Amino acid sequence: MLLRFFRGLFGGKPVSTVKSGSIAPVFTLPGMDGKSHSLAEALKKGPVLAAFFKISCPVCQFTLPFVERMYETYGGGHASFWAVSQDDASDTKEFCEEFGIKFPALIDEDGYPASNQYGLTNVPTIFLIAPDGKLVASSVGFEKAALETMAAKMARYTGMQAQPLFRPGEVVPDYKPG
Repeated sequence: MLLRFFRGLFGGKPVSTVKSGSIAPVFTLPGMDGKSHSLAEALKKGPVLAAFFKISCPVCQFTLPFVERMYETYGGGHASFWAVSQDDASDTKEFCEEFGIKFPALIDEDGYPASNQYGLTNVPTIFLIAPDGKLVASSVGFEKAALETMAAKMARYTGMQAQPLFRPGEVVPDYKPG
């Protein structure tokens, strides 16, 4: 009922408590690579794109391969991309293999500490965080325009030529709720 109220209040789209222009809450989560990943440390080398998801979510299954495309274009030394899973490591590994996700996957399962810091109501929720720690763009569910904006901002941050995220002839909806 409360979620329906918020959706009605904000044009049908779910909300997060972290808004553009605000300082992103810092977190440290274990990665599938066995290492600990700290947002504060990652921001020292450049922007961070954090895509929160659940493996059972069909919109996450649809969205994360597009984030992978962004990673393939702009990931590397000056930007970090994280798939922040709300599932266990085994299921997350299977998801990443099935959907071709090669950027680092972090595990946010025991009580969802990072998800709760960001006030998530739905997945996928994607945040682009600038090196100064400010949230510069976000997407709840699949939002084509928001992902295009994030890709353009990543191009600027990394000093690379902007590339189209979606391919000619590809049927991609403007929005899919998460």
